[in-house]
Amino acid sequence: MANALHMLCAMKCRIHLHNAALTLATMLAGLLPLAGQAGGLPENVVQAEIREGWMTKDGTRMAALHLTLTPGWKTYWRAPGEAGIPPVFNWSGSENLQGVSYHWPSPEVFTNYGLRSVGYKDELILPIELHPKNAGTPIRLKGEVDLGVCETICMPAHLKVDAWLEGPGHSDPEIHTALANQPRSASRAGVRNVKCDLSPISDGLRLSARIEMPRLQGEEVAMVEAGDPRIWVSEPEVQRQGNALAVQADLVPPNGKPMALSRSALRFTVIGTTNSVDIRGCTTN
Repeated sequence: MANALHMLCAMKCRIHLHNAALTLATMLAGLLPLAGQAGGLPENVVQAEIREGWMTKDGTRMAALHLTLTPGWKTYWRAPGEAGIPPVFNWSGSENLQGVSYHWPSPEVFTNYGLRSVGYKDELILPIELHPKNAGTPIRLKGEVDLGVCETICMPAHLKVDAWLEGPGHSDPEIHTALANQPRSASRAGVRNVKCDLSPISDGLRLSARIEMPRLQGEEVAMVEAGDPRIWVSEPEVQRQGNALAVQADLVPPNGKPMALSRSALRFTVIGTTNSVDIRGCTTN
């Protein structure tokens, strides 16, 4: 079974594959098997379209992937938490496309059956900045998107999109709103210092970080990304200590052995009730 758990014990479950937590959540809830294994999604649970957007002054095109979900359903952020599936994009069918930059809006935090996930409910407008090979000529954006969607059960979804984007386009208020809803930068949010320690454990590294920053409204949740999607990151433990946030998480590579990791590659996202903060890298304690 591709989504197997490497180890399951009474006190702690360490999940080494990105979407194994989804399987665990389904088992714990006593729910149905993943529908993608037989029969697929219920009709029209999630639909995708490309919003054409506009040409930027830098010669790129600011477009968007617009996902519309049946009310009550949700999908996941780029770092989905312990009970989610990270989205995977494949734009290899595109023409005149050099690269893609994603501008993720701030996500919501969901807790179901004791497991936390991070994502979007009902709708996601994800701004995608397209870098053409030849500036000023049309771009064909053709690709496939694999993602997870959940209501009371969680399912994989496979979507295809295909759009020709040409001309100057037009300003799209919904794309502008999504861009404005991105996490604030560390400097804008008043982050003063980020220090971290990496210590070896039997199957990877333990990260202990101290982030000096103003308190966000509501419960503060931290997500950690290692800079390499193959590295599994445990659910971070977060504790407010006066003017700082203490964050601890385990980082486990595919081979399950201690590894070298650049602190500059680490990325923290601290999520509050009304806003979030994007923090890149840390220094040694």
